Amino acid sequence: MKASLVAKKMETYDILTIGRSSIDLYANDIGAPFTDIKSFGAFVGGCPTNISVGVQRLGLRAALLTAVGEDPVGEFLLKFLNDEGVETQFIPCKPGHRTSAVVLGIEPPDRFPLIYYRDNCADIELTIDDVLAAPIAESRAVLISGTGLSKEPSRSATIYAAEQAKALGKRVFLDLDFRADQWHDPRAFGVVIRSALRYIDIAIGTEEEIKAATLTNVSQLTIEHSQISNPTIQGDMGVAIQTLLGAGPDALIVKRGIEGADVHLANGEVVHAAPFPVEVYNTLGAGDAFASGFVYGNLSGWGWEKSARLGNVTGAIVVTRHGCANFMPTLPEVDAFVAERGGW
Repeated sequence: MKASLVAKKMETYDILTIGRSSIDLYANDIGAPFTDIKSFGAFVGGCPTNISVGVQRLGLRAALLTAVGEDPVGEFLLKFLNDEGVETQFIPCKPGHRTSAVVLGIEPPDRFPLIYYRDNCADIELTIDDVLAAPIAESRAVLISGTGLSKEPSRSATIYAAEQAKALGKRVFLDLDFRADQWHDPRAFGVVIRSALRYIDIAIGTEEEIKAATLTNVSQLTIEHSQISNPTIQGDMGVAIQTLLGAGPDALIVKRGIEGADVHLANGEVVHAAPFPVEVYNTLGAGDAFASGFVYGNLSGWGWEKSARLGNVTGAIVVTRHGCANFMPTLPEVDAFVAERGGW
């Protein structure tokens, strides 16, 4: 009886996501230059937060470990998450710090200027004690993200969470989530990511994030960091992939946008997942939607191709919508989307 109760306790959550959260202010004036924006819509964002909502809407049970300030913005986030059914009881409030914010413009097809307001932000103040209070033992899997590794004390807390999850036999996901302007030096992103990969089972990122994680073409990365938030990084993608896989993960998922996604396995196998073409309205949040779909499929026992294919579906749906967490699709919406396009 006691053993069965322990097993039941450990299955309380399908996944615990850890890291960044924010209020996202999206321009309502679609196509307007940033200087001409007249109003914004208020939504919820942040890579692990978006993913927690995404998997919850698909049918998994998600818990979130982030942090909020003692402010109305934090109350805004918590209300939304509670309404979505995401477990919030482990989210600490950090007095003296502010809930994070992001302001975004939308200028289709390819301009989406965004500004982070993360000075003195609450979620970067996550500590090892916060991790100890979180339900790692009660979760089937844990997801961490790159931005959570950008500063202390969140960096140590995030690595500790991955270390503990790995020791407990949990599946550990890493979303590379490279935001260059959140690092004191963008080259440090690769140094820290590679040190954490020993605890990771499945890593997910874009080609640019994967190259950044291997310090491919460091000189260009340094130059372009002074110009834009997320630099375009040139270099040998094959070498970058092998470098990351050689550091520990069983699989590296490469998000390739309109070209679909590739699953690179540690044994050298590559599995391609074809895309679902749509007309792009807003690319922001698409990567987190992809991760939500992929994680759902993976934790549901699907194969690599179908899991990544579901990620392509959820990503495609979100690029046709206005924002991130608020616009993650449900499983019936996924089924309808796929049926309209002839099935899987």
